[in-house]
Amino acid sequence: MITLSILPVSAGPKQEHGPTGGSKALENPGAAAKGYHESKHTASESNGSNSTKSETPLLTFPVISDIHVQWWYDTSQMKFMNALNDLYSINPNPDTMVINGDLGDGMPADYAKLTELLNTNPHPKKMFYTMGNHEYYKAWHDADGWWNSDTFPNGETEQDSINRFLQFAGEKKVYYDQFVKGYHFIFLGSEYYRQSDWNNLEDAYLSEEQLNWLKETLKKGAEDGKPIFVFLHQPIPYTVSGTSFCCTNNRAVIQHEELKSILSGYPQVIFFSGHTHWELKLPLTLVHDKFTMVNSSSVVQPWTDDGNGGEMLAGPDDSEGLYVEVYKDKVKIKGRDFYRKQWVPEAQFTVPVNK
Repeated sequence: MITLSILPVSAGPKQEHGPTGGSKALENPGAAAKGYHESKHTASESNGSNSTKSETPLLTFPVISDIHVQWWYDTSQMKFMNALNDLYSINPNPDTMVINGDLGDGMPADYAKLTELLNTNPHPKKMFYTMGNHEYYKAWHDADGWWNSDTFPNGETEQDSINRFLQFAGEKKVYYDQFVKGYHFIFLGSEYYRQSDWNNLEDAYLSEEQLNWLKETLKKGAEDGKPIFVFLHQPIPYTVSGTSFCCTNNRAVIQHEELKSILSGYPQVIFFSGHTHWELKLPLTLVHDKFTMVNSSSVVQPWTDDGNGGEMLAGPDDSEGLYVEVYKDKVKIKGRDFYRKQWVPEAQFTVPVNK
């Protein structure tokens, strides 16, 4: 067990800005989805598990990202607990949950705190995680736990960061797949950070091995036409909200062209990403270009369009994520406001299933 008194709280890495090249301070825009519509639910609608009264979902799962739980950062812990409890109030028995990257700052004490919060708050037994850029951030902290970019990587290797994540997630690689109730879930993850090449910045690096694995893995069960759920922390550039500038470095995924080409062969793919933190009410939360792409905002701190070609923080209390219901002929993706405990009216989507 990690002792959380390694550092005094005052020694927490409260930097105003992350590293340049794709980090938030703390921390062609895409085609609008055609044939994909916003459901006209009100923000006060009862809950996600019974909103379709005439039929029961075949599969349900929340997707959240950018929780940034750090051992010293009380706000991150409070918002994560609030999200778990709000999701439990919607449906106490979802089939799984996905936390799509940026779990913390990759510190042993962050993983210990996250484990503690999961052990003391409700969540599905089956949990899935992806590796975000912040899972590599122990490299920005010196031996005393202070944020110290001058001494980067502070003795930390990329494999150290990966091993710590894999131990927490219970996986063998940063990319893996599983079937849940007959539906295919595929998880991708960045394999390299700045130690290998400073120009990697905060972008996902998907090796040729991982991309070849993805090509073969997508074939499994694809002939039945069921939705295939694919998760990567970083988004494909010039698609969903927040991907046309700033933290995406005009790419976000170094091999984004190869990734998009592979996924384009499967129109039933629904690709979930985080990283930008952009709030769910914005018009490009969901886009469609041969396959569907969805932004999941952030639990710890959503950002928004500043109206001048830039971005700014949304409200300090804001906290958001997604709740997904799968039916035989459609997938409902429902934006959730965890702070106000209500649905985001602008982010209620129905994706048809075409077999």
